Amino acid sequence: MKSYTAGPNEEGVRLSRFVQSVAPTLPVSLMYKGFRNKRVKVNGKRAAPEDRLHEGDLVELYLNDEFFAPAPAAPKPAKPAKKISLRVIYEDEAIAVLYKPAHLLCHSDRTGDASLVDAFIARQTETGAYQPGKEAAFRPALCNRLDRGTEGLVLAAKTYPALRDMNEIIREDLLQKEYLTITCGAPPKGRHVAYLRHTEKDNRVSVRPSPAPGYKEIITQVEVLRQEGPFCLCRIGLITGRTHQIRAHLAFLGAPVLGDIKYGSRKMNERTGKKSQELCAVCVRFGQIPPENSLSYLSGRQIELPQPEILRRFEALGQARPVAPKQPAPRLQHSPKK
Repeated sequence: MKSYTAGPNEEGVRLSRFVQSVAPTLPVSLMYKGFRNKRVKVNGKRAAPEDRLHEGDLVELYLNDEFFAPAPAAPKPAKPAKKISLRVIYEDEAIAVLYKPAHLLCHSDRTGDASLVDAFIARQTETGAYQPGKEAAFRPALCNRLDRGTEGLVLAAKTYPALRDMNEIIREDLLQKEYLTITCGAPPKGRHVAYLRHTEKDNRVSVRPSPAPGYKEIITQVEVLRQEGPFCLCRIGLITGRTHQIRAHLAFLGAPVLGDIKYGSRKMNERTGKKSQELCAVCVRFGQIPPENSLSYLSGRQIELPQPEILRRFEALGQARPVAPKQPAPRLQHSPKK
């Protein structure tokens, strides 16, 4: 038998999820059998899989030791903490809004490269706000993500209630996100609707103007702020949030994102020497959040990235003057011999 005391980050966690987190090799069928046979108890009483934990609850699991995760080793300094200087734009006791540079992963992948979430966990561990050895069912987490090549604001949760309630805010469309981008050509202004399909094999999407099997609706708001020669600085409102939506939709509209090697203009990328897509998440805006949500204090709040570097890069494009092609020397005109 093993026992656990629910901490603040287990507040509201479904009991079945908690059991799976502390006994990761326990088959689901045996877990539910354990509930039926009273092998899972909370505060000395029989419990059900759908029960929600409260801080201070005593959870007793009468299960074989082989199913439980080994005791955590002493935490080691995370590698990403040495490689990444974490920039925090906004922070309170429940959430943080982080700046993700271009080319930094939000989550680790098979490359083993450093990630934003690893750096955030390392920071919370170093400050003592997160103690891995005492947490059974929660780790600090990101609530949204950006493509590897996109920079800008990412929301992070410090506690389980914050993660749960931020996910609810996102599901209920109570969070609006705005981006700045530099496009090759001027996209049509206004709200645009199209349909997108994602192919996992090559991680590409295709866009079409009308519904079709396998395609999901995308809605993108476009505002052109300035134009410098063939380039436009645009503000993009993301109404739906599909994979590669902004990049693919703008390319479909005839004005691809500068520096985008997947959907962009190779000619313009080579001309400017751009190897990073000029796309930055610059603002998150919260709608009217219900009072029962623990993050309701964010209602009407707008969090912006101060002095986005993409503005400076756009100015630099305007200041750069393309070198005129060398003209052939004029041919001499000879007077006809008399």
